[in-house]
Amino acid sequence: MYGKVVSACLQGIEGQTIEVEVDISSGLPQINLVGLPDSAIRESVERVRSSIKNCGFTFPMDRITVNLAPADLRKEGSSFDLAIAVGILITTGQVHIDGYQTTLFLGELALDGSLRPIPGVLSMVHAAKKMGIKRVCVSPVNAPEAALIQGIEVCVIKNLSEFKNWNKHSYVDFIYHQVAQGHDELSASNGNSHNNLHYAEDYADVNGQHTVKRAMMIAAAGMHNLLLLGPPGTGKTMLIKRLPSILPPMTDREALEVTKIYSASGKLTDRSTLMRARSFRAPHHSISPAGLVGGGTIPKPGEVSLSHRGILFLDELPEFTRNALEVLRQPLEDRYVMIARARAVYTFPSHFILAAAMNPCPCGYYGAESETNACTCSPAKIVQYRSKISGPLLDRIDLHVEVPKPSYAQLKDNTSNLSSSMMREKVMQAHLRQQRRYAGTDIQHNNELSGRFMKEICRLTPEGDQLLRISFESLGLSARAHDRILRLALTISDLDGCETILPSHLAEAIQYRNLDKNQRIEEIEM
Repeated sequence: MYGKVVSACLQGIEGQTIEVEVDISSGLPQINLVGLPDSAIRESVERVRSSIKNCGFTFPMDRITVNLAPADLRKEGSSFDLAIAVGILITTGQVHIDGYQTTLFLGELALDGSLRPIPGVLSMVHAAKKMGIKRVCVSPVNAPEAALIQGIEVCVIKNLSEFKNWNKHSYVDFIYHQVAQGHDELSASNGNSHNNLHYAEDYADVNGQHTVKRAMMIAAAGMHNLLLLGPPGTGKTMLIKRLPSILPPMTDREALEVTKIYSASGKLTDRSTLMRARSFRAPHHSISPAGLVGGGTIPKPGEVSLSHRGILFLDELPEFTRNALEVLRQPLEDRYVMIARARAVYTFPSHFILAAAMNPCPCGYYGAESETNACTCSPAKIVQYRSKISGPLLDRIDLHVEVPKPSYAQLKDNTSNLSSSMMREKVMQAHLRQQRRYAGTDIQHNNELSGRFMKEICRLTPEGDQLLRISFESLGLSARAHDRILRLALTISDLDGCETILPSHLAEAIQYRNLDKNQRIEEIEM
């Protein structure tokens, strides 16, 4: 006897449909799992056996072979329990399911036959739809997540015993029916929920620091990386934590990408809707390189992928290990992470804003001495402290912004404060200009510009070209820093509503390379 059903598993964060073939023949009672299953799948044999018996079915006392195809692909997780059980029941004729050939079966079985949720359902259902699957059977917990994908019927299964009366329509408590309208991949119910996002923290709470707020707007408008440098207590963390409140809302495509990452990681809290708020991740400085970029025996997304389309905040940047910081270089440049294993290569997206903060020296008061707080660090200690951040990493950070200590009068003056809503309105105008500029291309924001396209768009006046040449030579800038200055100047022109890059925009972009300038001065003095 032979039967076949369809299931799925995760490969990185993407779903992969798997054919579960069941062959039952005469022989000693045993069940063999083939097709490169991991230990979690091999353990499913006992879960399936107990579930079938405890739900009133008969487990065949024959030789059972279960093949997971394609056989050369490593399978992981517990998502195949339901498919294996249903495959055995269909093959032995104990259940009859109309249309099971185009039905996806996903879920982990408990010993009593009840269905437990699994991670990554969104990615699996999305992949199954592309393969022509019309229906998916999942647990009640996973059902809202599966229903986010447009054009597929989601059947909720609480217990394996519900398959006894499948064709009598008593097998489910409810069914999600998707209506063929709205987005071609996403449920229409997800329409414009991102317009109603509210943030508890607002830039109106920050008195003074107008130049830093300007830099935050520039970073948000072009999705640029930034580093805040200043003594303790000047508001660096406070300013960065409010950065999500001025970022533009995610598009449907971006929201789907982020939700798939969190679903595959098992970190999805609300399964009934796509994630619309941009993520803000702030790992501790003791994090390992694998924790940042992902890894493990079964590779999982790291903080750079969990920050996809959002913000990765690294507070006290020099306190992170050198190895942890250096692994950020490739994700910052390529906007994805590739993790190679013996049997497979996993790719995780990592398009994020790196927002970092640091003190100017180990004690924190270099350049901001007062009668009560004087810097006690030697020049050698300061150089050693700053050298923890390599030149190549610093090159990939567009804005180096000094955060000065505010005066008492500035702390008390809130009459001219910019609120997040005012700043977000300016940022949105800049993003609309970028959308029109990059229509029909894969580029969304200015920080993605490169190559010939950048040369065509970032045209300079003779005065601007002269200014950039002088800065390039005097500051000893790299070719990468040169391109980042051009992209930054383009974002500043977008914020100011200009069609071309003016010398004033270029000058402002150059002055955000503070650490390049300071480093050059220190080299000359030494």
